[in-house]
Amino acid sequence: MLKIKDKEFIPFLTEEEIKRRVQDLGRQISKDYQGKNPLVLGVLNGVFMFFSDLMKETDISLEVSFVKVASYESTGSTGKVNDLIGLVEDIAGRHIIIIEDIVDTGLSMSHLLKLVSSKSPKSIAIVSLLLKPEALEQPIEVDYVGFEIPNKFVVGYGLDYDGEGRNLKEIYQLK
Repeated sequence: MLKIKDKEFIPFLTEEEIKRRVQDLGRQISKDYQGKNPLVLGVLNGVFMFFSDLMKETDISLEVSFVKVASYESTGSTGKVNDLIGLVEDIAGRHIIIIEDIVDTGLSMSHLLKLVSSKSPKSIAIVSLLLKPEALEQPIEVDYVGFEIPNKFVVGYGLDYDGEGRNLKEIYQLK
């Protein structure tokens, strides 16, 4: 068991399970985007560990950038999405891969998809380490899913609880 602030968490996904799945995703993305030179957009803050590990598992030519949107406070969605760092690259005619740590309500991803789509990319794909199908409030199609998980709050491997726990190598769920 793990305690962060006032909450207790139990193990959910091990470091090894995460590593194996990230390797699989990297191989599949490399195969699907061979010769396409995509622009890969990481959604900060939570994606940093997954993004880094996934990029190490790809063997294609690509460009990297980051955006930052936020809709969470504490353990729940605020229902409002704020742009904190925006998209500055010219993406018209480019293949875009958006990499996210978790898609739960889909509000942030829906917001980001509208922003990216408005700039006329050639294609958009979504990669998410975690997907909570039960929590979706927006119809989001995730092209590459690491793990489908139940609608429980999770922390670790980039995911946080009130700013803490991002540095954990494993993922824990709220007890």
